[in-house]
Amino acid sequence: MVSLLKTYQGASNMFKKSIAAAAALSGVVAFAAMPASAGQTFDAVKAKGFVQCAVNTGLAGFSFADSQGKWTGLDVDLCKAIAAAMFGNAEKSKFTPTTAQQRFVALQSGEVDVITRNATQTLMRDTALGFNIAGVNFYDGQGFIVPTKSGIKSAKELNGATICVQPGTTTELNLADYFRANKMTFKPVLIEKLDELLQAYASGRCDSYTTDASGLAAVRAGQLAGKGEHTILPERISKEPLGPIVRHGDDQWLDLVKWVLIGMIEAEEMGITSKNVDEMLKSEDPAIKRFLGVTPGYGKAVGVDEKWMYNVVKQVGNYGESYDRNVGPATPLKLERGQNALWTKGGLMYAIPFR
Repeated sequence: MVSLLKTYQGASNMFKKSIAAAAALSGVVAFAAMPASAGQTFDAVKAKGFVQCAVNTGLAGFSFADSQGKWTGLDVDLCKAIAAAMFGNAEKSKFTPTTAQQRFVALQSGEVDVITRNATQTLMRDTALGFNIAGVNFYDGQGFIVPTKSGIKSAKELNGATICVQPGTTTELNLADYFRANKMTFKPVLIEKLDELLQAYASGRCDSYTTDASGLAAVRAGQLAGKGEHTILPERISKEPLGPIVRHGDDQWLDLVKWVLIGMIEAEEMGITSKNVDEMLKSEDPAIKRFLGVTPGYGKAVGVDEKWMYNVVKQVGNYGESYDRNVGPATPLKLERGQNALWTKGGLMYAIPFR
């Protein structure tokens, strides 16, 4: 029990120190973040002519750069969609690769305009760190991956195991909570950079690696490919709603980011795709006419061109198109829609009404 308590406290303290460090480095005090003046980010982005997004350093299906430096992924698509809405051009987007610890510092310091990087939405991040949650673009849960040859079939078999985990994440805290609740012990191996962490796991330094289940599928298809067989264990030990995050203090910028994401979901609900959006401009459906800017109003409300959602769907696609292209069953990740299906198909994706 003493060993277990020390393990849990150590992981919890490391998590708290990471949050405190992020706040200190970004020039704010935790629980007392300095808000930006109204319109500051929206106006600054408009003036410089592009959107700067914090993305992962390399996570297949979500944010990944190829050898030519071209970024693709579900989170990359969201950044491009924001640019398409703001400027009418999805390519007016730039990407800053960040680790789990760097992402919040980059946002609070103004280095980036928005985090579109598999970040969990939590109370502390929405309040104490001075950020605003702008929606969920992927519902996930934390899991574990192990070498198939280990014979491990359940997370309950990891008692006493060495677990690879990134510091400064909700993953680290969830890990400690799970082992404590199940009266198990573990030894954490904390490495910030994902490639180094995966190298430690693949070399046998860790018995298991833990992160969001989508991330496990991504690294199994990407960085761990050709390095033995790996099994994702069935347990999901947490809720991990992932989505964009912006700074407190600029409601206009929050509105744009939030409604771009909602709009991609709404477009899928309406059956509007990148392939049929031009034809949909001729629709007599008043809701579709308003959505695509044929009937004006929504663009003015958000502060952009009336065809903002037409540009998003035409250049990036609706939510379902983005999902299928980047992480769906036909991709190396082979992720079914599950919770990320529309509410009409048993999922959690439900667009707030455009009206």
